[in-house]
Amino acid sequence: MFHYRQKESNEVVSKTADASYEIRLDDTMLPPTSGSVIGVALNNKALAKSLEQVFNEKPHVHPPKTPVLHIKTDNTHIGYANSIKVPSDKGAIYAGPSLGIVIGKKTTRVNVSDALDFVAGFTIVNEVSLAETSFYRPAVKAKCRDTFCPIGPWTVDKESVSKPNNLSINTFINDTLVHETNTDQLIYSVEEVISYISSFMTLEAGDIIIAGTPERTPDLEIKPGDSVMIDIEGVGRLVNPVEQE
Repeated sequence: MFHYRQKESNEVVSKTADASYEIRLDDTMLPPTSGSVIGVALNNKALAKSLEQVFNEKPHVHPPKTPVLHIKTDNTHIGYANSIKVPSDKGAIYAGPSLGIVIGKKTTRVNVSDALDFVAGFTIVNEVSLAETSFYRPAVKAKCRDTFCPIGPWTVDKESVSKPNNLSINTFINDTLVHETNTDQLIYSVEEVISYISSFMTLEAGDIIIAGTPERTPDLEIKPGDSVMIDIEGVGRLVNPVEQE
């Protein structure tokens, strides 16, 4: 089952469909939920390895021992086919392909073994960001600019995604494959992320966790005029144009 939201005559309408081809994909699509969106930084093996030397230098001295979190505020959330608006004077801007974990019910202090019981399904998130200078404290200015978090196009029921920790993620810019990764590259699994976050904050139905983004290489840089597509195995495709702010 696919769960999605669209704007119709200035009204937000929640819908379901049995098959993706039944859904009209256009810029009336909204993010599939209206909950909080919490990102997990540094949750990618290649990214962590690329920063290994930095982690062992002052002032950090060692890598973080727990997941590093950040938020994507409401102003960042946009749906399928809506435009990512990028500034011209802030340096490089990067796509951030990630699996989105959609919480299905109130989640407080759950064990890793029980974590998937609290999941409604999965979506796709493009965690757009300016170049980052501190992964220990992700900068609000880098993460929370308007339109910097496309989500969608829908939530797929968790029963349709049998192996959330082994899903291929492909990113295309202008129909060219520029990046490949997999959720098996997450340092902390889907279940571990849910358990950790719920250990100190209650998650509500509709909240989304961004499981983890890869290293922001030049291949993932986006510019005005581009079209960015993120394809996640078993979940779908999220497509957004890029425009000048």
